[in-house]
Amino acid sequence: MFSNTEIGIDLGTANILIYTKSKGIILNEPAVVALDTRTNAVVAVGNEAKNMIGKTPKNIVPVRPLKNGVIADFDSTTQMLTAFLKKVGKKSGLSMRKPSVVVCTPTGSTAVERRAIDNAIKSFGAKEVHLIEEPIAAAIGADLPVSEPQASMIVDIGGGTSEVGIISFGGVVTSRSVRVGGDHIDEEIIQYIKKNYNVLIGESTAEKIKIEIGYALINHPEQTMEVRGRDLVTGLPKVITIRSTEVQSAIREVLETILHAIHDTLENCPPELSGDIVDQGITITGGGALLHGMQDWLSGEIQVPVHIAPNPLESVAIGTGRSLKMIQKLQKAAK
Repeated sequence: MFSNTEIGIDLGTANILIYTKSKGIILNEPAVVALDTRTNAVVAVGNEAKNMIGKTPKNIVPVRPLKNGVIADFDSTTQMLTAFLKKVGKKSGLSMRKPSVVVCTPTGSTAVERRAIDNAIKSFGAKEVHLIEEPIAAAIGADLPVSEPQASMIVDIGGGTSEVGIISFGGVVTSRSVRVGGDHIDEEIIQYIKKNYNVLIGESTAEKIKIEIGYALINHPEQTMEVRGRDLVTGLPKVITIRSTEVQSAIREVLETILHAIHDTLENCPPELSGDIVDQGITITGGGALLHGMQDWLSGEIQVPVHIAPNPLESVAIGTGRSLKMIQKLQKAAK
C-alpha cells in the first residue's frame, strides 16, 4: 500500500519540481546546490544557490548535479533532494517520513542511470520509488488521452534532454531521446558571443538573451538587446548589442537536432496511429516550448498541427504526480 504522503518529482536538469496529490506543485526551483569545498556542507539550494553562480568566494562552489537529465554527481543530488524535501515539509506541513515517490526518467536512460535515481531517492528515506518514462509523464500532465487506443504525440524540450514520444494504451509505442535542450541553447549563445565579439558572458545572461530575443527558425521582425560581459582581449567589462537573427543563427544546430528526433519518431510510428497524429497533432511542452516561434516553426516543418501544453514548465511534474493513481491501479490489478 501507498503511504500517506505521495509525491511526484520532476528531476530536471534545469529545475526540480515536486508535486503532491493534495496541494499540487509545492516546489519549483533550479537544480543547483552550493557546496563549501572545505567541509562539503550544503550552503544553499535552488534559487538561492543559482543566484550565487559566478559571485562566490573560491571555497563556495555552486554545482548542477544533474546533466542531460541524469545524475552526474550522486552525493550532491542526494544532499540537494534532502534539502528540498525538508523545505517542502516545513512549507506545506506535510509529513515527509517514508513518502511514496514517483520520479520521471529520460527514455534513453541506462539501467545504471535509473539505479542511481532510485538510490538517490531511497537514500533520504522514501518508502517506495517508482520510475516513469518522461514522455508518459509529460503527456499525462498535458491532459492527453494516454490510456485511450489512439496516438498522443508529445515533444518535451527540457533543460538537458528533449524527449519525443508517441503514446497509446498507456504505453510508449515509439520514442526518441536526444541529449540537447535549453541548457545547450544557452551554451551555443555563450560560444557565439565569445567567438564573434571576444566577449565572455555568464549562463544567466545567455538564458536572458534566449528568453527575450531567442527565436525558432522563422522570419520575424529583428530585435536587439544590450549584453554585458567581459572583454577577452582587455579583461575589462564591455557592453555589446546583439540581434535576434544572430541568436537564431547560433541556436540553429540545437533546434535542427530536436526536429530530426521528431522526424525519426514519426518515421517509426505504426501506420494505424499516423492518422491520429494528422488529426490530433503534436503537443509540445517543457521550457523549450516557450521559445518564440517554436509552435509555428514545428508546424511548418512537419505539416501537422502543433499545440503548446497548458502548463509547459510544469507538465512533467503534474503528470508524474497524477501517475501515482495509475500505478496504484496497476498494483491492485496485479494482486
